[in-house]
Amino acid sequence: MGILLGTLWLDILRIRRNIVIENIQRAFPNLSDKEALRLGRKSLFQLGQDFAEYSFLPFLTAENLNSKIQFRGLENLDHALEGKKGVLLLTLHLGHGDLAVGGLSLKGYDMVLVSKFFKLKWLNELWFGMRAKLGTEFIAPRDSSFQLLKMLRKNKVVVIPLDQFTGPPIGVKTTFFGHETGTAAGLAVMSFRSGAAVVPGYTFRSSEGIHEVHLLPQVDMEKFKDSEDAAQKATQHFNGLLEQMIREHPDQWMWIHRRWKEFVVT
Repeated sequence: MGILLGTLWLDILRIRRNIVIENIQRAFPNLSDKEALRLGRKSLFQLGQDFAEYSFLPFLTAENLNSKIQFRGLENLDHALEGKKGVLLLTLHLGHGDLAVGGLSLKGYDMVLVSKFFKLKWLNELWFGMRAKLGTEFIAPRDSSFQLLKMLRKNKVVVIPLDQFTGPPIGVKTTFFGHETGTAAGLAVMSFRSGAAVVPGYTFRSSEGIHEVHLLPQVDMEKFKDSEDAAQKATQHFNGLLEQMIREHPDQWMWIHRRWKEFVVT
């Protein structure tokens, strides 16, 4: 499935082929077009495998969970939850994140995922329904501040992918792999407003085919709180953490997204 999708996407239909190559060479300028394309194919192969594994989600249980997913750093999440102000889980589109969130739900964590919804009702019911059965809740990204604060006050874990372009007024000007872009500032703002801990986390498929979920120590948000442009500085720090995750597993990040766009303040 993964090889079929990667070949169809990049080599036959050539959907966003140039964008994939440009994105990879922005992050890794030493790679040639051929090397960047090879990395792009690997990324699409992984995406195809992830897509095929969505069929497994309805059958994921607490009993078979450990045969599919291994968790590293759960103690970091547990420590952050001891603050009783909720946790903002900083993550990105790397590996099978939905499987990771579902797994954490099955392990007893109250998981909430910030995600865009589809316009078609039946597609929403299918796409989100099978994940909701595992215990995960969902919130749309826009106009979600009140809902997010409500969830954090209940000491839930709110998952926010932060690796896509966001322009003003929601986004702030940042750099990503040394190139100017825009990144949503909401995660930083919400942490400052609520006191919620920020825990970075990511997922990747190991060479044995097991999905590894890594949860890192919480970010020290106090060092940004009293500075000018606190939200921008914290968000830039988040970008640096995401960059490191991608550098470790570049073949599993979603390179097809237009991550770098001109940040224009109107």
